[in-house]
Amino acid sequence: MKRLSLFLLLALIAAALLSVAAGKVWVPWGAWTADDPRGIIIAELRLPRTVLAMAVGAALGLSGAVMQGYLRNPLADPGLFGVSSGAALGAVLSLFFGYAAQAWLLPGFALAGAGMTMALLALIAGRSGSLILFTLAGMILTSIAGSLTTLAISLAPTPFVASEIVTWLIGALTDRSWDDVKVALPLIAGGIAVLATTARSLDALTLGEAAARSIGVDPRRLQLAVIAGTALTVGASVATAGVIGFVGLMVPHLVRPLAGNRPSAILLPSALGGALLVTVADSLVRIAPTVSELRLGVAMSMLGGPFFLYLLIRMRRGLA
Repeated sequence: MKRLSLFLLLALIAAALLSVAAGKVWVPWGAWTADDPRGIIIAELRLPRTVLAMAVGAALGLSGAVMQGYLRNPLADPGLFGVSSGAALGAVLSLFFGYAAQAWLLPGFALAGAGMTMALLALIAGRSGSLILFTLAGMILTSIAGSLTTLAISLAPTPFVASEIVTWLIGALTDRSWDDVKVALPLIAGGIAVLATTARSLDALTLGEAAARSIGVDPRRLQLAVIAGTALTVGASVATAGVIGFVGLMVPHLVRPLAGNRPSAILLPSALGGALLVTVADSLVRIAPTVSELRLGVAMSMLGGPFFLYLLIRMRRGLA
């Protein structure tokens, strides 16, 4: 695992350097100085975007690995909890009512939506810590938030508002600034810290709920840690980048054969792998030969959809 993590870290550093340089306008190494006027492109546009790409990717990759370990389901994804949908609904409401004029209001609404979803999830799931009830509650909240988001688009007061909502929901890191980094980074760091505390409990859970209880795992405490950590990481990611799917599904699958099957063994590689995937993908959508920049959420869906289908086919063959 250490070698894998070191390799992913070095690859992430290389990808970050590429991200800072890449774009419709490439910035050569010689221009990375304060005396060169092109340095402002790096300082004010490329660097905050690269930092956000790494932070969002790490948040989604880690939350996906924790969720798959907690639910013991290789097809689990952060969107399953409803936190992504709740955060998206909050941001959509800020656009719908025109509260997104100030830079901090849209992320604030998105985080409020994630927090409310987290509270409802804990309330519905109750104190039992049941995985089945927890999963069903997440699916219900996802469905409700999705329907309300669609309703907001349908009732948008102007075509411009509807277009803004749809564009934001697709997900991208375009035009992000250091203000967005200041909002997202502390919340994502806090969520990652909470999710990291679940490592040993997730390992114990592989033996079954009864066995995990017998060796001192508190299912309710574990459930709350998973909910809180996912709400912070995914909520902050959606608040600043919109909905970017499939990262939490793909990355744990890619690192698991190399890191081992213990849930705790894939947490760090999943975080680094998620950061690497989103950073590389964001660089590629910038340099793609298109008239306008391809949205990151669209690119990840084009990559994640076939990957998800491949997993389903492989699981079906395994059951046959």
